[in-house]
Amino acid sequence: MKKLLFVFVFALASISFAQAQSFGIRGGANISNLSGDLRDEDRFENKVGFHAGATLNFGIAGDFFSIQPELLYSNKGFKNSDEVYTTLTLQQRRREGKVNYNYLDLPILAKIKAGPLYFEAGPQASYLLSVNNETKTYDSNGTLITSTRDEKSKEGLTDLELGYAAGIGLAAKNGISFGVRYNGSFTDFAKDAPNDYFDGDLANARHSTIMVTLGFTIPSAK
Repeated sequence: MKKLLFVFVFALASISFAQAQSFGIRGGANISNLSGDLRDEDRFENKVGFHAGATLNFGIAGDFFSIQPELLYSNKGFKNSDEVYTTLTLQQRRREGKVNYNYLDLPILAKIKAGPLYFEAGPQASYLLSVNNETKTYDSNGTLITSTRDEKSKEGLTDLELGYAAGIGLAAKNGISFGVRYNGSFTDFAKDAPNDYFDGDLANARHSTIMVTLGFTIPSAK
């Protein structure tokens, strides 16, 4: 499946660069969490991540309607609820942690422009690249004491997810755009994970991400 996805992306990119009306880059912040049937929703909090990548645009009806495929690196996941505890030496500590699921996203969006305002929506395929946990410990004054990052196995997690994206934004004539987009998933990404993976609470969980994105588009030289 991994090889098939990369072959598809390479073929799409080769054809697209030759035919695209414009291409560009975009990047920004992700606000991610989980949706689905979670037993303990309070355990999972919003996490701030990022996305960055390239875009192509194919005009269908002038500047009004177009198709826009994108290839983005996207950091998703969730933040664990903070844990406050007392050490053996009676010192108070606060521990916070987050889980990062790093994806290669391929949305293919239908885009409608009305002056500077644009609307976009379409399907999205996402490939899981890596997983890591971050943990930070603070003292009672809020001073950071330790920070660690541990790489985790992808075993039992779904490599390829299918979902959707929809958003709204503003595009200036100089090629700069600003938008807000929601990414949802149809795939339960941890349904085959071991039963002790977050106590089984993620068996029916799906990624849910709000993207705040800044883009720059360059017209094709054709």
